[in-house]
Amino acid sequence: MTFQLGYRVVTFSITTFSTRALSHDRDETGTLHPLLSARRSPRAFDAAHELDDGALAALLEAARWAPSANNSQPWRFGVTRRGEPAFDALFDALMPGNQLWARRASALVLVAAADADSTGRHLPWARYDTGQAVAHLTVQAQAEGLVVHQLGGFDPQAAARAFDLPAGVTPVVVVAVGAHDPDAELPEPLAERERAPRTRAGLDQLVLQPAAQALPLSA
Repeated sequence: MTFQLGYRVVTFSITTFSTRALSHDRDETGTLHPLLSARRSPRAFDAAHELDDGALAALLEAARWAPSANNSQPWRFGVTRRGEPAFDALFDALMPGNQLWARRASALVLVAAADADSTGRHLPWARYDTGQAVAHLTVQAQAEGLVVHQLGGFDPQAAARAFDLPAGVTPVVVVAVGAHDPDAELPEPLAERERAPRTRAGLDQLVLQPAAQALPLSA
């Protein structure tokens, strides 16, 4: 598989049920796949780790095969690896709080969404679909023994300039990818967040129940 790195943008072509409160830090059902149940978003990256071409291609390939409305595939990826000028340009677009840790990542990926197709037709689900592509990338990274941290704290205009994004292609998120280093030093309060248990709201808080007036009357 061949792709161009650097400043080029890489383009690859509810049913109602009863719920109970679940523990906020683990899967009590025991049914989640380990790739999902063990996933975290650490900031403690291994500054010596290098992301090789094979691992990078696997991540992008996983994103490429994500579902999208009418197979529109609106996602676009600006790929940079630590040590490249493009990495520094994208790093400079990050907010200062993210710069405290993101420099140790092996790669920074700008994720953008094309808001219209080649005919100019608006793609209303572009950002939703792009999020699905990033989710696929994240799971593939977990399978490869890597970690991913998605961050929204960046200057979209500066990121767009770093990749000369055309009109209609909108930066959505920057994804930091690398190897986890549990011994990496982080300033507070980031270090405290790194040690905190992984938490989620219970299903009883998340699953919507149908409105009474929407249910058919019993016979």
